Amino acid sequence: MNARRRKSRYKSRSNDSPMTLRRRLNRDPTSSSPAAAAASFFPYSLVFLICCFSSLTRPSSALVHLRSKPFSFTFLDAPARFAVPIDGSGICGSLRVAEPLDACSGLDNNWTALGDGDGGGDSRFVLISRGVCSFEEKVRNAQDAGFGAAIIFDDQEKSSLYSMVGDSSGIHIHAVFVSKMAGETLMKYARGEEEECCIGSSMDEAAGTILVISFVSLVFIIIVLAVFMLARNCRLLQHRAQNSPASMKREAVELLPCLTFRTAFLSSKQTAETCAICLEDYRDGESLRVLPCQHDFHLVCVDSWLTKWGTFCPVCKHDMRT
Repeated sequence: MNARRRKSRYKSRSNDSPMTLRRRLNRDPTSSSPAAAAASFFPYSLVFLICCFSSLTRPSSALVHLRSKPFSFTFLDAPARFAVPIDGSGICGSLRVAEPLDACSGLDNNWTALGDGDGGGDSRFVLISRGVCSFEEKVRNAQDAGFGAAIIFDDQEKSSLYSMVGDSSGIHIHAVFVSKMAGETLMKYARGEEEECCIGSSMDEAAGTILVISFVSLVFIIIVLAVFMLARNCRLLQHRAQNSPASMKREAVELLPCLTFRTAFLSSKQTAETCAICLEDYRDGESLRVLPCQHDFHLVCVDSWLTKWGTFCPVCKHDMRT
């Protein structure tokens, strides 16, 4: 009965032992491995690069350029999904305002009044306002009137452009969508002159810039990750160095006295009954080491304790260095 009570007391004491406390201190709950931190940051960098390269590889990206004396204007546009795409060389032609402006009915194609009566239809562009009818109907009316491209501008002030959708069957002209500001500017300065308006792919003008931005962004992300991982490693090493437990040299530990356990020692109270480190009862013939505070432990247990986890007695906290 007494042996069980002692063993229970030792087990209760060991739950708050310095070894357990030091193990908890050495475990930094707020720190994570550099690989895990990099993995958490990687999706954001990947999304950013995908956005950059998607802008680069988007085949329908284009620009509308108006050459008007003495001004020159360039506007972004969103090509229609159902119209003929514009190739890399682009197209140029004369620009006139649709009559009626919404192009929801038959358009006037009197080219003689514009001084361009002999040109081909592919070099004639028409400027159309959004609204009243669908994009597809506007484009078909422009095609029926002999225009080679339709530029449809927004009737409201909005920050984004629409990607016009419709049925592509039977449509063989180009169609793009521009902002309200771009449409009003084109309407003001368009003169119906030959080669005054061009619609071309923005790939040629923006590809180099996007490539440079993407490359610089990738290098920046790699540098940020490298610096973050280096700082994390330095912090972990510093934390471990500051919280590493003091220990004794094995040569000093081996100078402490030893004895061989005998059951007869229990009656004389020269030794304890159980090792307070491993919580195992002593057996006859086992080697014990006795500390200066007169507490004894298994030789292997206490040697490992003093050389790895601390310089004090696990029971009474007496420091061996004193």
